[in-house]
Amino acid sequence: MLESDWNWARIGPAMNLGIYIQLPFCQSKCTYCNFHTGVFPESLQHPYVSALCREISGHRSFYAAAGIAAPVGVMDGNCWAHLTVDTVYLGGGTPSLLPASSLAAIMDALRGGFHCAIDEATLEADPETVTPQKAAAWREAGFTRISLGAQSFQDKELAATGRQHRRADTYRAVDLLRAAGFPQLSLDLILGLPHQTAETFQDSLSRLLDLRPQHISLYMLEVDGNSRLGREVIQGGERYGAAAVPSEDLVADWFDHACERLAAAGYEHYEISNWALPGCRALHNSKYWNRAPYLGMGAGAHSFNGIERWANAHDPAAYAAAITAGALPIEQRSSVTREQALEEEIFLGLRLLDGIDLSRIEAEYGVNFRDRLPRLLEAGAIELTGRILRLAPARLAASNEVMAELLT
Repeated sequence: MLESDWNWARIGPAMNLGIYIQLPFCQSKCTYCNFHTGVFPESLQHPYVSALCREISGHRSFYAAAGIAAPVGVMDGNCWAHLTVDTVYLGGGTPSLLPASSLAAIMDALRGGFHCAIDEATLEADPETVTPQKAAAWREAGFTRISLGAQSFQDKELAATGRQHRRADTYRAVDLLRAAGFPQLSLDLILGLPHQTAETFQDSLSRLLDLRPQHISLYMLEVDGNSRLGREVIQGGERYGAAAVPSEDLVADWFDHACERLAAAGYEHYEISNWALPGCRALHNSKYWNRAPYLGMGAGAHSFNGIERWANAHDPAAYAAAITAGALPIEQRSSVTREQALEEEIFLGLRLLDGIDLSRIEAEYGVNFRDRLPRLLEAGAIELTGRILRLAPARLAASNEVMAELLT
């Protein structure tokens, strides 16, 4: 198999497509946020959504002009039309800030531009933006799942990070969304927020479990130079509550305890940061971890077709101007080499609690991992059952270090 062809092997005609829509508009920038989002003029929303709908409806001509191939039917210039879209995810930013009519227009554009048989359509929402009218309109537009950014149930922690909602808003939002008939709700919490303690985190987790959403995500605070809080922590400062950020060791202990509580409550731990009630795994996000094809549309959105990854320009005004002028504003584009794909197989696959088929990976990539396993097995960092390699449950909080050692 040629290097240029090998990565198509796992993507066949039956593979469905996921679509991610980026809506980068925020009310305010959270101190811990390291995403390409911001507080943009409201007047930019309409031209941005118009450009987004134009990218969706004209995707085949945009991709043909850019020389971007679809995952199947490589010789067919209209090959994107052969893919069935089964998951849609509108993220940001705060998509729920936009008028419900704009979100409905995006969904209509998707149905008009692609062959859709949507099993899951997710909308990210902040609790304080949910109203009875919006919730009803979102459901009418075809959204089946709301990902609600609760982050904490402690008002002091929320205020310290610049969040606009408070605990009462989350309770109210959940009630409104359930009244509107949403079959699935996902709620997020963050471990490691300023002023968070073992007691406050356990209280937040208890309140979350009392609400019993179908899906739960627990994210450990990322401390890096791409957020205001992260830079302050790295520099040893005190702004944004940086001096009150708990240690990594404490956060890891809280994570382990959370795993036990969620399991006892009937939630399946299927990915390092994600739990679901039976049958409620996040279908769209699972495409990322399984290296399935997906298209990202909007400013800063990333895409993957099996052999290439690319991303649109991050600035929403520049993005809208380029699309209006008839050009796809690709800011980053790179072919995925065999070595990079192997790293992705490990780093993404081992995030899943189901593990990876080590024999398949060794055969497909022509590598031998067996000599690297004994020390990690002895240290209790991994588990090998037949062909399946998994991270040990006790080492999930240190997953990056284990994966890096496996690839060294």
